[in-house]
Amino acid sequence: MKDKGSPSKKSPISRYARFSGIAFQMGATIFLGAYLGRYLDDKYPSNKKWFTIGLTLFAVAISLYNILRQLNKINAEDDNKSN
Repeated sequence: MKDKGSPSKKSPISRYARFSGIAFQMGATIFLGAYLGRYLDDKYPSNKKWFTIGLTLFAVAISLYNILRQLNKINAEDDNKSN
């Protein structure tokens, strides 16, 4: 039985879906950065693939920032629910 006074908790499946969504966002961001870098390297050739390297690293940094922001939001929601 569910107590009416207790705060509702999200199911573990909901949490897994949320974290899986974050992983797909990270993968898509890195893929798009690498794809754009490769396109620019093909359009403006040089000795090394600088656009691919730079945009891929930039996409990784954006992805990490986005993950940390979303995890902080999830933790804040959990803290508010427990109080």
